[in-house]
Amino acid sequence: MGIYALAGLILVILFLVAGPFVTVAQGTVAVVTMFGKYRRVMGPGLNIRIPLLEQIFKRVSIQNQSVELEFHAITQDQANVHFKSMLLYAVLNQAEETIKNVAYKFIDKQSFMTALTSTVEGSVRSFVATKRQSEILLLRRDIVDSIKLHLDTNLESWGYHLIDLQINDIAFGEEIMRSMEKVVASSNLKAAAENEGQALLITKTKQAEAEGNAIRISAEAEKTAAQLRGQGVALFREEVAMGMSKAAAEMKSVGLDYSVILFSMWTDSIKHFAENGRGNVIFLDGSSEAMGRTMKEMMALSVGSTFMPEPPPAA
Repeated sequence: MGIYALAGLILVILFLVAGPFVTVAQGTVAVVTMFGKYRRVMGPGLNIRIPLLEQIFKRVSIQNQSVELEFHAITQDQANVHFKSMLLYAVLNQAEETIKNVAYKFIDKQSFMTALTSTVEGSVRSFVATKRQSEILLLRRDIVDSIKLHLDTNLESWGYHLIDLQINDIAFGEEIMRSMEKVVASSNLKAAAENEGQALLITKTKQAEAEGNAIRISAEAEKTAAQLRGQGVALFREEVAMGMSKAAAEMKSVGLDYSVILFSMWTDSIKHFAENGRGNVIFLDGSSEAMGRTMKEMMALSVGSTFMPEPPPAA
């Protein structure tokens, strides 16, 4: 009895030391094996296992995981391109088969990361090899789509799914970067020269349009002014003619010679010369013969006038 009691005591101690209770942290699951063979999956919280028989083979995180990858590729025109990317992934779901894939597909985490990096790098290289160096920077989104197309299938077979993939940096060799800087600088200079030429052309065009508009406006204003001056002169002459015609008619009605009007105009003109002259010298013949001759010339000018009545007959 003593031997059996001792054996039982030892078993109880081993049971208590090994512990039947297992705690699984939130966001993880535990893969349990018995004698090296898969047995079941423990969820988060307190779990009970068979001491000494059931062992926790691996704890699998079901939270999102990220990894930064660096690799390089060669373009169609033999240019080396260096990539830095960030990959966000997680376990596909908590189904038993999915957890078994995650736990047993790879021997360790390092092997999984090697396979993941090789898959991403292979996808990028196959895509970049068909493009020229000058096209790469413009195809960032296309590169990401190409990686996702090849990576999704592989990740699902490993028990994961891709959440997001971003290419954070695309860099070329030093020589290529210098040549690209020169190309960008020359393009900027060319664009600046073109913009300056366009600005100068626009300025000259606007100046020419402004000058043309000013000339046209000035010509139109001069034309209008000339028309107004002509109309004023015409109106003045019309008023003078009407006044002289009226005066001549009144003089005729009382039996006076209308040549008195011409004489009055002549004397008014001489008076105007004298009052408004500014140092100018005007020679006039004041003799009676010259005056008579002037009167005859003025009367001759009035012959045929439509507003002058005919002179009275000589007595």
